[in-house]
Amino acid sequence: MMNYRLLLRPAVPAVFVLNISLIAHNTAAQPSPTHIIKPLKLEQVRVNDLFWSPQLKVWDSKTVYDVFDKLEGNYEPDRKDLIEEKAKLGRTRNAFLNFDWVAQGQKNTGKHDGPPWYDGLVYETIRGAADLLETYPDPKLEQKIDAYIDRIVAAQAVDPDGYLNTYTTLVKPTQRWGTNGGDDKWQHDVYNAGTLIEAAVHYYKATGKTKLLDAATKFSNYMYRQMGPAPKFNVVPGHGGPEEAILKLYWLFRDEPSLKAKMSVPVEEKQYYDMAKFWIEQRGNYGEKDGSHSRKSDESYNQDHMSVFKQKTIEGHAVRATLLATGVAATALENNDPRYVETANAYWDNMIGKRMFITGGEGAIADGERFGANYFMPESAYLESCAAIGSAFFSQRMNQLKADGKYIDELERVLYNNLLSSVSLDGSHYFYENPLIATDHKRWAWHSCPCCPPMLLKMVSAMPEYIYAYDKEGIYVNLFIGSDATIKQDDNSVAIKQITNYPWKGESVILVDPTTSKSFTVNVRIPGWAQGKENPFDLYTSKVTEPVILKVNDKKVSFKVKNGYAAIQRTWKKGDKIELSLPMQPRIVFPHDSIQSVKGKIALASGPIVYGFEGVDNPTLSDLALNANAALQLNYKSELLNGVNVITGRAGNGASSEVTFTAIPFYTFGNRGVSPYKVWIKHQ
Repeated sequence: MMNYRLLLRPAVPAVFVLNISLIAHNTAAQPSPTHIIKPLKLEQVRVNDLFWSPQLKVWDSKTVYDVFDKLEGNYEPDRKDLIEEKAKLGRTRNAFLNFDWVAQGQKNTGKHDGPPWYDGLVYETIRGAADLLETYPDPKLEQKIDAYIDRIVAAQAVDPDGYLNTYTTLVKPTQRWGTNGGDDKWQHDVYNAGTLIEAAVHYYKATGKTKLLDAATKFSNYMYRQMGPAPKFNVVPGHGGPEEAILKLYWLFRDEPSLKAKMSVPVEEKQYYDMAKFWIEQRGNYGEKDGSHSRKSDESYNQDHMSVFKQKTIEGHAVRATLLATGVAATALENNDPRYVETANAYWDNMIGKRMFITGGEGAIADGERFGANYFMPESAYLESCAAIGSAFFSQRMNQLKADGKYIDELERVLYNNLLSSVSLDGSHYFYENPLIATDHKRWAWHSCPCCPPMLLKMVSAMPEYIYAYDKEGIYVNLFIGSDATIKQDDNSVAIKQITNYPWKGESVILVDPTTSKSFTVNVRIPGWAQGKENPFDLYTSKVTEPVILKVNDKKVSFKVKNGYAAIQRTWKKGDKIELSLPMQPRIVFPHDSIQSVKGKIALASGPIVYGFEGVDNPTLSDLALNANAALQLNYKSELLNGVNVITGRAGNGASSEVTFTAIPFYTFGNRGVSPYKVWIKHQ
């Protein structure tokens, strides 16, 4: 058995030169040609990773059940508003009662449990659970979901057209889609429909069952009959997300035409593609406001203030904006329309280059949960978990569209920081907001708007698909996660096995095992931070002193830099091995001078992990000041926070003396009780 010595940096052998190039990060904000690559399907990848596997086990065995149970009302309120609500109702809110009431024929009762988007949270949780089922089969969970689907379909069956939004039916039945004086930004008719569609597609792929898919198809046909150019309703989603969802339905029937025969309604899949384009292209275009067919706009809040093709910055409600942007990028994959490509470029460049927080957080302003102006990035910013996750979905689609590693850099930033921050280590308590400084930030068991746990499940369950990608020329290694994958290359099959202790160690071994020897390219991502490029637009800067080391079959190779990947082109044979070593020493991160809120401050990072200072470890937290030349130590603590690297050193404490500080990963804050914390500290 080979010893890969993952925990020790191997000795450097003599240099052996291959045809290798590192694809440099393109810092220009100009449109670039598309280069479409395909992520793998869940069925092609199995994660076996020291960092992610234990967490996936918690989310699969505990969190998904926790979210479903709490959606059913099985929770003890720990927040004032929910405690008062329970006292008033005599029970906790239950999302599934809404479906039961509609199935019973109730209408215009004014009674609805939870917010209008509660249906959507049910569907999003089903989508996340479906992907977990595909990776970790669980008959108990599948049976639970089937019972939920029965209740959902029973509610839909009451309406002859297949319409389903429990809030509108129970509270505003004459205002479907937000027309006739309604407001879809509040009602979430189209958003809930989109999450239903997405849940149905994912559940079909995981189980082969079509009951929910048939319901989603019926609903999609109804929306196509209702929305579009005059005389149809001039309606776009009040919340971004349905654009990509209905595109997935189009892709499913296009790629599996025999599936149409299993539906109870006719399927013309191009209608779903046309619907996605209408929802995108009609934004900012209200037409004649006749009082019934028009929609209510709230300007940039819903990205409906102008044509998306004219909008050069990402604006408004941050979750809506990032999910709409994801839909634009996904549609560009289908049509390669320069308008879509350039719009996606502009959104992403502005988001990452002028508005993204160091932890991957998005949305600075609590009022409207909005993006702030360029460089408006206060430490106490809102930073909703869903917005960061939305940006990660967007970055993944951009990588698929452009084959540029910088997009995975920013997906990775979210995965290891803001996303993990949103859920406790025990998998049952959550953060809605993720500010970079706080004194009494407490995780909650449940929330009056519990949108973040379902969004978390959607991302972590899909994450295995993002580890690798491929095109006709080769394979892309995007994330450093221990895993096994099988990739078809024309008439050849390539098995990829990755072994790593990332993010605590920088060494990764990638075994390449083609069925037969063949020439192709393996593109290994080299993160920007490992090249001294903390952010592709220098929103944050840092320096690394250790080199990236790349070896093929135990021989060190030299390389040049281009587009974020080390492109290794050779004839691959069984047993070939790539070894990558990334510099993991602690680094000091400086903010751009235009970020006034943290001027004169610095932060700490190691690998993809952003660190911070929690009061439980640092009694003089408020006075800490760090010299940029201070000696920093990185050590693994197996007994702390399920096992983490910590950064220690000496810092000023406001007096003439120094104190020893301890910095822990940002995502672990709030797991040892409520304690003040901060990410940015004064630069001494």
